[in-house]
Amino acid sequence: ARGHSSWRAPAAAAVAASVLARSMVAMAAAGGSAGLSMSDKLDRSNPLLATGGDSLALPRFDAIRPEHVQPAIGALLKSLEARLSELEANLEARAASGAPAVWDELVLPLEALGDELGRAWGAVNHLKAVKDTAELRAAVEEVQPTVVAFSSRVAQSKAVYAAFKALQSDGASYGALSRAQRRIVDANVRDAELGGVALGEAERERFNAIKQELAQLSTKFSNNVLDSTKAFTLRLEHRAEVEGLPASLLAFAAQQARDKGDADASADRGPWVFTLDFPSYFPFMQYAQRRDLREKMYRASLSRASDVTWYVEGDGVNNLPVCERILELRHERAQLLGYEHFAALSMASKMATYETASAQMEQLRAACFDIARAEHDELTAFARERGFPADEPLQQWDVTFWAERLKAERFGFEEEALRPYFSLPRVLDGLFALVKRLFEVDTVEVDVASRNIPVWDSSVRFFELRDCGSGEPVACFYLDAYSRPAEKRGGAWMDEVVSRSTLFAPSGARVRLPVAHMVTNQSPPVDGQPSLMTFREVETLFHELGHALQHMLTREDNGLVAGIRGVEWDAVELPSQFMENWFYDRATLLGLARHFETDEPLPDELYDKIVAAKKFRAATMLLRQLHFSIVDLELHSHYSVAKNASASDRAEKCEVNAENILAFERRVGERTLVLAPQDYDRFLCSFGHIFAGGYAAGYYSYKWAEILSADAFAAFEEAGLENDAAVRAVGRKFRDTVLALGGGAAPLEVFKLFRGREPTPDALLRQNDLTPATMAASAVP
Repeated sequence: ARGHSSWRAPAAAAVAASVLARSMVAMAAAGGSAGLSMSDKLDRSNPLLATGGDSLALPRFDAIRPEHVQPAIGALLKSLEARLSELEANLEARAASGAPAVWDELVLPLEALGDELGRAWGAVNHLKAVKDTAELRAAVEEVQPTVVAFSSRVAQSKAVYAAFKALQSDGASYGALSRAQRRIVDANVRDAELGGVALGEAERERFNAIKQELAQLSTKFSNNVLDSTKAFTLRLEHRAEVEGLPASLLAFAAQQARDKGDADASADRGPWVFTLDFPSYFPFMQYAQRRDLREKMYRASLSRASDVTWYVEGDGVNNLPVCERILELRHERAQLLGYEHFAALSMASKMATYETASAQMEQLRAACFDIARAEHDELTAFARERGFPADEPLQQWDVTFWAERLKAERFGFEEEALRPYFSLPRVLDGLFALVKRLFEVDTVEVDVASRNIPVWDSSVRFFELRDCGSGEPVACFYLDAYSRPAEKRGGAWMDEVVSRSTLFAPSGARVRLPVAHMVTNQSPPVDGQPSLMTFREVETLFHELGHALQHMLTREDNGLVAGIRGVEWDAVELPSQFMENWFYDRATLLGLARHFETDEPLPDELYDKIVAAKKFRAATMLLRQLHFSIVDLELHSHYSVAKNASASDRAEKCEVNAENILAFERRVGERTLVLAPQDYDRFLCSFGHIFAGGYAAGYYSYKWAEILSADAFAAFEEAGLENDAAVRAVGRKFRDTVLALGGGAAPLEVFKLFRGREPTPDALLRQNDLTPATMAASAVP
């Protein structure tokens, strides 16, 4: 989440689709059920219910239409309700006879239920994210309440809960289970309790109503962000208005103008259209010399989906009341379950506790704040030396522009000049070579037409991972790389299409192979050239592939903890952030950076400058992430507690009183921001990570997991990055532990198996030019 509106590994749609709370999130898997009873009465001609004709059994993304959603999901839920009732009757009969719960009769039927629902509902929500239409939105909103109701029924099934509880409490039976199976049992007991299974009838009814409203609000939040993002365009007609903008951005802006009806638009003559989508917005803020236009773009971005979104008529996209209501309902939900606040509830299924996460973020904040302030002072002095008015402060819309000038002068290069070396085809070749070097798998593109692979857009590509030793396929993934502002949500993410599982193995195979989809929003090809990528876009691709590798290279056969499933949320970013480090490895970077026209490699001296520039304004970037993390934690704790306290309690504690979330964020920002926010700053209204994703009271996970990822990468540094044999050996160990074990072992145990010890923050501190001594001085008592 380092860039504008970046969104990695979202969970909003998956949570709505879950039928076993967190342990069964995002089961977007294929339709076979390995002999478990399935309804034969479903209309398999409906593409949402089609089981597929090949071993992958991929969803029919190319054929699914909005009108298919209600009939398919409605019929499927009716079938699943009947199968769940049958399962509950069997479990109750077994319990009444005194017989212990049996794994195959408990877990496998539940996995089958979740798999079929997840495949259909997951496909719908995926298409809503990448191919949004008004008709599809309406279909989702119509069906979503019934999906949420079914997920509540499963989570609150007393028969299912009692069976898991009995299995957990039976020492002999529980002890005979594998480590992964014990994790599944423990998670299902915990998640049933967090899902309201122990609540009384009235409380359970209220709990379920809260769950329904939260699902609706999350969808509304996302729609408002997308609609307001699409609504703004900046159309420029005069060359003086685009002074300083690089040729690549002008070509992209002219293409966007043509897409919006200016048939004769060209990079040289204009007109040019700029949007709030990241590939348009960010380079504009980096290079536009017109300060007033930078301010206009900044204001449009920071006021999205709010009460001050001036470019959208009416109040229909205002997320302020949506955010307040979400926080109110989350707090009430936590209270119903006996937690002080939602942050404490969120931590019940994570590595960290609320106290340890808050302390870690505060320690990092204290260590970097003064350095970040000094970086800003340095930037201000630099700008004034080059003509910025001495009587004016540097504003937010100035920072990116002048930081790019300072970076270019200090390190002798501009990122824009390096774009020709980072064409998507070359980047993919280099990235796949790295994956082969580290993890001994080849990545081969599959022709979607000849293999009849269903895709949702003509630009989508499909790849297969093959074991280098046997040549056998081990996994596949989709890549949807390019920005499509009119229909595709911003940011980047990875999610499941099909999970690894022995339960759904096709005929003649031992397991079903996992399939992922990776979605980014990078610069598209323009004027016959390939997609020429920025540093951030390359890093994002590395990041998302890290997530996908954990999903695809798992060796866990228990489907409920294979790959990313069952991994504690604050550890799930370990493989993704680990992969980002490799972008700066000499062999990797020089292997992928070749000029798209001349095939010349990136000069060695430029590599040295790129690595030196990696730490440029590192404290500022760290503080930005810490601001988001601390605001998130405190909104879900201090703010929510105070807002729901009595007036006398608030007065006694000098707490929030009549504050809204904007005033609260500003108050938190007094210790986390170097620049005070603008009056119109409504960032929270588009902060999808915490209001429409899986990061509520969990945004700290990026930094928490970065401690793990930096320490993991340090193992390769210690082995010697130029020692190919050593790198391959450590890579095999990483694959055999972090990637292979998935959610089948606790994250700390997995890390210790790889590293031989518990993690330390030393490597992360080095990456951010923060020494252990600096951290010790800022430690929280």
